Order: sequence, then C-alpha cells, then structure tokens
Amino acid sequence: MRFIPDTLHHVVTRTRFTSGDAWRGFILPTVEVRTMTNPGKYEPAALDLAGSQYTVEQTGRDGNFRPEYEARNAAGETVFRATYRMYQEKDEIPFVDPDGEELLTVKAEGTWDVAGDYLLTDSHTGEDLVVLDNDFSLLGDTWQIRDAEDRSLIAEISSRGALVTLGRKLLPLGGWIGHEFEIADANGERVGAIESGFAMFDEYEVTIADASSVPVEPVVIGAVVVDAIQGN
Repeated sequence: MRFIPDTLHHVVTRTRFTSGDAWRGFILPTVEVRTMTNPGKYEPAALDLAGSQYTVEQTGRDGNFRPEYEARNAAGETVFRATYRMYQEKDEIPFVDPDGEELLTVKAEGTWDVAGDYLLTDSHTGEDLVVLDNDFSLLGDTWQIRDAEDRSLIAEISSRGALVTLGRKLLPLGGWIGHEFEIADANGERVGAIESGFAMFDEYEVTIADASSVPVEPVVIGAVVVDAIQGN
C-alpha cells in the first residue's frame, strides 16, 4: 500500500513569480503554474498510463448481453478491458489487464441510481481512490471526479452545449450525433477532451493535453463509465 503523507492531500500546488519582479524595465505580471502534488495517489497499483492519448471502445457484449469495453494506448496496445455488470442490485464495472487479472472496480454507491456516485477501488490494495459523481440532466451531463476520502474536486468531464445534448436525446436519429466531452482540472481549466464520431460505433478518442493537473487513469476509466452508464 502506498504511504500518502497528510500534506499531499491537496490536488494542486502553485509556483509564482512576484508581480514586483522587473525585466528590462517592465513589471512582470503574476504567473501561476499548476501541477498535481501527488498524481500517484489516484493511480491503481497495477495500472500506469503514461501517455496522453487513448482510444476507448465498446467492443461488444458478453454471453449475458453485458457491454464490454477495451482501452488502447497510442501504439494500439490494450491497457485494460472492462465489463459493465448492469443487471445487479448495484451497477458494477470490473476492469482487468490484457491477461485477465483484475485491476480495479467501479461500483455504484446507491441502488439503481443513474445520477449518483460511483466508487473506484483498487483491487490490489483495497484502497478507494476516487468517486465519479454524475450530475445527469437533459441540458447537459457532468461527471465530477472527486477524492474518495475528502470528496475534494480533482477533475470534471462535461458534455458539450445544451442544444447538442438535447438533440442526441430527443431527435429520432439523435443517437447518431457524436459525443464530445470536455476535460477540466479542479480549477475549471480545460485540459483535454473525449470525442467520438458517429455515436453508434461507441468509440472514443481521449486526449489529455495537460496531465500535470489531472490524474490520467481516472479520466480514461471515466470514459468507460460515462458511456456505460449513459448509453445503456
């Protein structure tokens, strides 16, 4: 189990130049650089996603007609697989590595609750890492990734404009309109996106332009959870 000092519970730290610093006769404005204090805190022990681009795809259904998913890195290598166990009292999604060994689980904290909290637990250590909090509405879908212990905000995944969201849900062929979600850090700064073409293919490109302020693993895992919960 990883030892996490209490002083590392903050999501971001700031480095700044003071506004009084001068350069060539000019006064420099305050500049802040945000980085995560301890990104490993939210990283499952057996899953290390070092890249910035991933493909998440619903590959089919198992023998019980439950949706199956696969995530691949930029080189096309499978990094994990998952199955949405939706026919249970509490929705559950186990994630396994390419050899079938369980990495983590995401499980609903409530019973039959689409707009609720989903807890991500490391299967190797038993630690609860993050909570994916779903705020579901007709005008937009927002998922907040929070610290499992103190529920502080770590990152946010939110759907694009209300008109597109309404179109996807209300138009006869609205389900064919591609998904597009924005990834933001705890300060609301856009750091990446989750996008698909025709939604019927259930394939998403996850791009994280700035991994210094969001944990990559929960975001990529979140792409599976979003599609599983909202698409099924």
